[in-house]
Amino acid sequence: MKRTASAIWSGDLKSGHGALATQSGILKETPYSFATRFENAVGTNPEELIAAAHAGCFTMALSANLTRAGFAPKRLATQATLSLEQVSGNWTITSVHLENEAWVPGIDDERFQQLAADAKANCPVSRLLRAELSLHAKLEASSTTSSTGK
Repeated sequence: MKRTASAIWSGDLKSGHGALATQSGILKETPYSFATRFENAVGTNPEELIAAAHAGCFTMALSANLTRAGFAPKRLATQATLSLEQVSGNWTITSVHLENEAWVPGIDDERFQQLAADAKANCPVSRLLRAELSLHAKLEASSTTSSTGK
């Protein structure tokens, strides 16, 4: 199974702007910019989307764990708080904190904590944050300059 998303950016970092789109169409030409990423302007940014993906993934994994263990969750609510900080001069995602509230009849706290910890460690987005990354970058021929830089 493969899922795709895309980004287009025009202009320099501070005054430029971009748009995000997803294969499903749920994001379609969704704007983002320096201000939405680093200055708290209204709009989305990559880190917010990662946090949303992590909250959703963890919550589904916890539901699956609970169900496999014989418990029927009534409500699971998760908030993911992602921290983006300067580390050695580079913007770095330094942490993601998951805050979960659950209504699960019949389970004791010790068992719930075990199943939640397993969901945190093993949901696909948690594992992504440890994954190998790859890149193929292609420069369009019309954008190249001569060897003198002109």
